[in-house]
Order: sequence, then structure tokens, then C-alpha cells
Amino acid sequence: MSAALDLFTVVAVAAGAFFFLAGTVGLLRFPDVFTHLHALSKADNLGLGLVVLGLLPQANGLLAGLKLVAIWLLALLVGAVVSQLIARAARRAGPRA
Repeated sequence: MSAALDLFTVVAVAAGAFFFLAGTVGLLRFPDVFTHLHALSKADNLGLGLVVLGLLPQANGLLAGLKLVAIWLLALLVGAVVSQLIARAARRAGPRA
């Protein structure tokens, strides 16, 4: 059973890393602030969720698993707030020439 959990961990963390990489590519390739935010927020939320999901079977007890989930939820909240603040500032600044 341990080998199956280890395989699940490797697959989930690798999938999470793939989404982080996809978000980075979107950041580099998209043209404006709003599409940068879209690429980063979607890919990072899914990537971190997959990494946490992959690490949960490796957690030592319920408390460690709850801490992982709490970190993921806090990152979701902070990412949403920061994205809103950046988008609002970009909208107020107006289009660049």
C-alpha cells in the first residue's frame, strides 16, 4: 500500500508542478496585466491544490493534514485578494501606450 501512496504522491505533485509551469508560461506570453493575473491565479490555485493533495497521504497524522489544507485555503484567499488589488490598480492606471 505504501508504494501506491508514494506513486499517488509523485503523480499529484508532478501534475501540480506542471500547472505551476503552465502559469509561468502564461505570465511570460500573455500581453497585459489582466491576462497575466488570469493565467497565474488559475494555474497556481490548481497547482497548489494538486501538490497539497499529493502531500496529504504523506502527512504524519490528522493535524499535519489539516495544516496542509489550511495553508492551501489561506493561499487561495490571499491570491484572490491580491489579484483583485492588482487588477483594480491596473484599471485605475489606464491603458499604456
